[in-house]
Amino acid sequence: MNLRERYDTATAGLEAPFAAVDMAAFRANAAGLVRRAAGKPIRVASKSVRCRALLDEVLAMDGFAGIMAFTLPEALWLARHGTSDDILVAYPTTDRTAIAELAADERAAAAVTLMVDCTEHLDLIEESAGGRPVRVCVDIDASYRPLGGRLRFGARRSPLRTPADVRALTEHILKRTGLRLVGLMAYESQIAGVGDRPPGKPALAKAIGTMQRRSRLELAVRRAEIVRAVRELADLEFVNGGGTGSVEKTARERAITEIAAGSGLYQPHLFDNYSNFTGRPAGLFALPVVRRPGPGVVTCLGGGYLASGPADKLRLPQPYLPTGLAYDSDEGAGEVQTPLLGATADLLRIGDRVWFRHTKAGELCERFDALHLLDGERLVRTVPTYRGEGAAFL
Repeated sequence: MNLRERYDTATAGLEAPFAAVDMAAFRANAAGLVRRAAGKPIRVASKSVRCRALLDEVLAMDGFAGIMAFTLPEALWLARHGTSDDILVAYPTTDRTAIAELAADERAAAAVTLMVDCTEHLDLIEESAGGRPVRVCVDIDASYRPLGGRLRFGARRSPLRTPADVRALTEHILKRTGLRLVGLMAYESQIAGVGDRPPGKPALAKAIGTMQRRSRLELAVRRAEIVRAVRELADLEFVNGGGTGSVEKTARERAITEIAAGSGLYQPHLFDNYSNFTGRPAGLFALPVVRRPGPGVVTCLGGGYLASGPADKLRLPQPYLPTGLAYDSDEGAGEVQTPLLGATADLLRIGDRVWFRHTKAGELCERFDALHLLDGERLVRTVPTYRGEGAAFL
C-alpha cells in the first residue's frame, strides 16, 4: 500500500477539508533534530507546532527542553496549562496587561522569560510589572553584513550587534532591581531559514552556500565575543541560537547552550531544499475534489492557505499526493476553490482527496480546529490545535 493509500485508508471516516500529522514521520523528524543537535538541548518553537498535545509529545522526548513562544499571552496560556516551566518569548512585547499578569503570577513569572533589545523595552516592562521581578533575555542581531554593511542577509530584528552594544544594555538591566537577565538569543535566519539547494538554480545555490559559509564564520566569532562580554557581568542560564535549517552548524559553537527548532517536526515544503538534512513530510492537509471542469483539470474545495513572507510562488501550499498536479497560474490556491492541472487530474473522481503540504509549519493550524494523528493505516487520535482550543495569539 503506497503512502496516499495509507493516508486515505486511515482517514476514510473523515470529511475533507481536514489537517493531519503522520506521526511516524513526526517522530523520525524529531529524532533527526536531536541527532543533529549532538547533545545540546532543543527548545521547541511553538509557532511551528501550535498544538498543545504535540508540544507535550515532543517535550517528552529526550533531547528537547523548553519552549520558544511567539507572544506573551501564548506563553502565559502554556504556563498555566503546565505545558512547560521554561518558556522564552522570542519577540519583544508591548502588552502591558499581559506583563502585569505575568508579574502577578509567581509560577508564571518563574517560568516565562521576555525578550528585550532596547532600554524602552526595559522601561515598559518595569512600569507594567509594578516592581515585581521579571526574567529577560537580550536579542542580538545575527544578520550578515558584508562590504562594510552595504549588503545585508538575514532578518531585521535586534538593533544590538556588537559586544559593546550588548554589554551596554546588560549594564542597564543589571541596574534595575525589577529585571533579571537570564539569557541571550541570536537567530541566524539567513542560514537557518534559507535552503541552499533552490531547485533548478545552480548559480543561486552556489551564491547562497558561499554567503552562508562566510556568515557562519563571522557570526561564530562575534557571538562568542558577545557571550564572553556579558558573562563578565552576569551569570546566564542559556545562550540560544539556530533553527531547523542550521541545527548541527549552530550546535558546534561553544558559546551556544541550546538550539531553537520546530518547523522540522512537520517538515513543510519550505525546508525541502537544504543540503545538510532531509526530513519526512509530516504535517498535511487534504482537500476534496468537487469539480471536473474539463480534461486534465480538477477543482478542490478551499485551499488558499498561503504562508507569510514575501509574496512569491513559494508561499503557496504544495500539491503532494497524488503526484503530477500543478496550479493554474491564473488562479493559484483559492479562498473557496483551487483548480489543479495535469494528466493525474483525469484519474481523480468527485469526492477523491488531494493531499497538500503547507509552505510553513504551524501556520496551517490557524486554518483548522483539529489535527488527526495518523500511524500507518490508522487514525490513532484527534487533538485540538490552538484554534480548536479557542486560542488565537496573532
